[in-house]
Amino acid sequence: MEHITLLLGIVIVTALVFDFTNGFHDTANAMATTISTGALKPKTAVAMSAVLNLVGAFLSVEVAKTISGGIVNEDGLKTEVIFAALVGAILWNLLTWLVGLPSSSSHALFGGLIGAAVMSMGWSSINGGTVVTKVLIPALAAPLVAGLAATLATRLTYRIGRNTDTRATAKGYRAGQIASAGLVSLAHGTNDAQKTMGIITLALVTGGVLNPGANPPMWVIVSAGVAIALGTYLGGWRIIRTMGKGLTDLQPQQGFAAQTSAATVILASSHLGFSLSTTQSCSGAVMGAGLGRKGGVVRWSTATRMFVAWGLTLPAAGLVGAGAEFLTKQGPWGIAVTAALLITGSAVIWALSRRNAVDHTNVTDDEVRHDDTTGAEPAGVVTTAIAAVTPPPTGAMAAAGASSDELVKATLTAQATAPTTTGAMADPARPATV
Repeated sequence: MEHITLLLGIVIVTALVFDFTNGFHDTANAMATTISTGALKPKTAVAMSAVLNLVGAFLSVEVAKTISGGIVNEDGLKTEVIFAALVGAILWNLLTWLVGLPSSSSHALFGGLIGAAVMSMGWSSINGGTVVTKVLIPALAAPLVAGLAATLATRLTYRIGRNTDTRATAKGYRAGQIASAGLVSLAHGTNDAQKTMGIITLALVTGGVLNPGANPPMWVIVSAGVAIALGTYLGGWRIIRTMGKGLTDLQPQQGFAAQTSAATVILASSHLGFSLSTTQSCSGAVMGAGLGRKGGVVRWSTATRMFVAWGLTLPAAGLVGAGAEFLTKQGPWGIAVTAALLITGSAVIWALSRRNAVDHTNVTDDEVRHDDTTGAEPAGVVTTAIAAVTPPPTGAMAAAGASSDELVKATLTAQATAPTTTGAMADPARPATV
């Protein structure tokens, strides 16, 4: 610690700030479905997630090794490059949090690091093979694998429990959701906290404090774990709303299947050293669970916005990281300007977020309000097509606690299959305007 310079100290603090934003940005990964189904109260859920994120940070360092010695070449890498990379990652995290999109904090960090390294030393500084095998391929495979697993698990769950009392099983599945949400939180700490450990270790190597290939010191592991736990406790309420209410309407059975599938994928990738996006894994699992229930649909307009954000994360954070590196390599005044821009940009984003605040008191409200009568998002082409070929839910749906949106979709199906019927099913509490 005695060899840490002022610049290295600034980089370490900035890395912990990124870890903090990673925590509140990705809380939704573990707790969105648990909160949306009522299995846990919002504050209780984020507190449990924070503790388990801290515990998970101590379970492995394989992902940290991938970042500290795999993505970029350490030879000739300067500390300023890492600072610039963190600026790009933090600003992208805050921007996507502002608009409530669950983008990947991991890819924001990778994009910022790649952009800054290329600006500093050129494309030869990037280990392309590592980027493809341990970043890009897992990015494509994770949501697909998690989504398929969640779809199959959801269908199996409903098939097993088809002859049981819905209310009785719902209580059991809520308990299972709490356990599976804890597993996701543990997996998140194991995977995501290590990314900050890796970036701090990389900074210490560039500063001459550690030898190349060294493991993260214990103080790095502890500080990264505490930072992500604090961020998690604050709760990224905007993204929790999108994940829990904006993608699909989840019942306890679906929430349990989604979280268990996501946790399995994340823990397996951490063991293999793949720097997986927990956001993409959990989002894919939620969509898979939505499609796995008969009559369940995914709100593809929200999903499309998420896909666009996923695609933009690496290049957008890379461009910001490259711009920040262009400033930092000008000398001390460039580093000061970059730090000032980071602080100013963060303050502006926070001020904008206060105009439409989302917290634990309103996180379970509907995420979209496109229709003044129903409060629901208008049915899109994909939703209508799925509704047209899916058998209508039975009358037990209302007894099982179906939402108004589900009853509206049941109405669409009934009208499509029985065009001669003069009346339409309607929610007495809310007219079914579609």
